[in-house]
Amino acid sequence: MRALIYALIFYPGTLFFVIACFVASLFSPARMRRTVRGWTDFHHHLARLLGTRLIVEGQIPSGAYLIAIKHQSMFETLEMVRLADTPIMVIKRELSQLPGFGWATRSYGVIPVDRDAGAKALREMLAEAKRVIATGRPVIIYPEGTRVRPGETPPLQSGFAGLYRALGMPVVPVAVDSGRIWGANLPKGPGDVRFLIGDPIPPGLKREEIEARVHAAINALELAA
Repeated sequence: MRALIYALIFYPGTLFFVIACFVASLFSPARMRRTVRGWTDFHHHLARLLGTRLIVEGQIPSGAYLIAIKHQSMFETLEMVRLADTPIMVIKRELSQLPGFGWATRSYGVIPVDRDAGAKALREMLAEAKRVIATGRPVIIYPEGTRVRPGETPPLQSGFAGLYRALGMPVVPVAVDSGRIWGANLPKGPGDVRFLIGDPIPPGLKREEIEARVHAAINALELAA
């Protein structure tokens, strides 16, 4: 019942915000981003209404950072837009090609990645990443490459180290445990979701060191369970 109520409210509401984003984009990119922020605020309050309480430990610094996040559900993809103040996001290319929603993501600012294209996809991602550095906005990446179930700690995908090297930004790691009470896109029940924001990791580290430090930090809640 909880998932049904969520779907009946969230998805029609999302359609409204997609239309609002189209209108806002005719005026300015800043207005477009404010509309996206309004969509994520809408989702935040809906999740609260349905029993999800967000507990944030630590703080996302202001400025340009590469934010590396554990990915267990849709919940953190929307909440991080609020916490990081409308960051640019690395997303699956398929999402950027969805009718309506895909256009909105591209207008907002994303780095689309084709995970099946190998080295070609990495080159395209790095070229797009260099373009967005000048915006001064933080960049969000899910370094494990995809959504994982609670308890899973797969190695980081190679694209993370390439992006870290290309951007030259400090990394802010974020551990989450949303998968306990959320499925891929729908809530499973009420409860607390924790976000554990780690200390910034400096740029310029060797690949082995940055991957090891980020992997440990984004899995801190899994390792402590």
